[in-house]
Amino acid sequence: MENFASTLDHHADRRPDKVVLTHGATTRTNTELLARVNALAAALRGAGVGRGDVVALLLANGVEFLETLYAVNRLGAAFLPLNVRLAPAEWEYILGNSEAVALIAGAEYVPLAPDLPAIRTRIVVGEPAPPGWEPYEQVLGAHHGREVPVEDVPGSALQRLMYTSGTTSRPKGVCITHANLLAKNLGLIIEFGLTHQDVTAVAGPLYHVGALDMGGLTTLHVGGSLLLQKRFDAPGLICLIQRHRATTVWLAPAMVNALLQDASLAGADLSSLRVIMSGGEKMPEARLKQILDILPGVWFADAYGLTETVSSDTFLPREYMHAKLGSVGKPLAQHRVRVADDRGDELPPGSVGEILVRGPKVFSRYWRDPAATENAFVGGWFRTGDIGRLDEDGFLYIEDRKKDMIVSGGENIATPEVERVLYEHPDIVEVAVVGHPDERWGEVPHAFVALRPGAVLTPADVTAFCTGRLARFKIPAYVTIVEALPRTASGKVVKRELRSMPQTGTDPGNGETRA
Repeated sequence: MENFASTLDHHADRRPDKVVLTHGATTRTNTELLARVNALAAALRGAGVGRGDVVALLLANGVEFLETLYAVNRLGAAFLPLNVRLAPAEWEYILGNSEAVALIAGAEYVPLAPDLPAIRTRIVVGEPAPPGWEPYEQVLGAHHGREVPVEDVPGSALQRLMYTSGTTSRPKGVCITHANLLAKNLGLIIEFGLTHQDVTAVAGPLYHVGALDMGGLTTLHVGGSLLLQKRFDAPGLICLIQRHRATTVWLAPAMVNALLQDASLAGADLSSLRVIMSGGEKMPEARLKQILDILPGVWFADAYGLTETVSSDTFLPREYMHAKLGSVGKPLAQHRVRVADDRGDELPPGSVGEILVRGPKVFSRYWRDPAATENAFVGGWFRTGDIGRLDEDGFLYIEDRKKDMIVSGGENIATPEVERVLYEHPDIVEVAVVGHPDERWGEVPHAFVALRPGAVLTPADVTAFCTGRLARFKIPAYVTIVEALPRTASGKVVKRELRSMPQTGTDPGNGETRA
């Protein structure tokens, strides 16, 4: 049985009364979780959801997210976790492109949720339930006691569909299979020795591979327990780890920074914590030294990974935390990493080139995009687009981000996505977006725009135009009005010149708070 959903049945049989999910005052034992998953699966099956279908989740962290995941996979269907921070227009594109047949959404997102005819079933978590939506708890109650056998699917079957910002103007659907997930879970179990006794705090959003895969689903796979925060909150996370004696947690660099700034960290008893997994963007070495000084007994496993590889391609081993400070480590078991030139040929140690990865957890294709899939591979190796080097001992160091990619607080922002929206403004004739250094988020978008003759726009006008068209974290934090963009002789915009220009842009101050 290669269906991930079958692991729940296994643990419910072995440890029926163990609490495996905790979210505030809400808990689920293995038995309770299995019963609710069966009920939801029965409801979805009754609505016509079956093998190969896609079910979208528009949910913040909570037990319902995991219940839905298990129920959808149980039917042999794939789940599609939507980033709740995207704009409605972005949700609409993803739902339409994926051809999702059902949508399960939190009540706070329902008023803005797209109404597409292909979505036959709509279930709302929380109150109220508007016309056309079924209440989640009522749906489960109506099917209480029903049992749905786990669909026996091959490892190549789609376990989930995740949309990622790449170097194009639209996000691409990444096809993650049950075999990909199993290989990732096995790699992490080997790397960290995870068992049913582990307790993982989940503070990052489950719609990202960071929180979902670097600890989350792996811990559930071995029968461990998850502690869920709806949204990251530094003092709340510190209390959660202390109260429930968490053993592992995944933290993006921005989250690590928030913890380090919290006064309660100094007096906290985090002795139960043995592993902090990190990743999502390059961690400043100063922050690494700081966290190692404050938590000397913790294995801070800096990592490198992508959505296309179900996260976690490399980890820094415990015994090299200090000797190889700044490295993201070595590959997981059964996986390989190389640094190559533009042709895909391997470069010698110390050389800087593109990072290529290969192994059983690497995705096989982009959703209905054979051209993008073909371009993503060379000789069986996945081309990450990231720049790095391997030292003489085989440790990977990240040198640069993906081309035209901004990493802001752990969120990927493809600059063509932002540029596409700005080009829709009738007074903008040229636009280029680059990353602007930011102490809190690492980077924020900085837009350089050239206007049509006679047009008058302020930076605030530009950002206002983006509102409702882009997620807030994608809206440029800085806007600079220029006469023309710097270009090469062939007409290509020279973004490196924009990055090196004096920071004369105006910060509109959108005041966003992020994790």
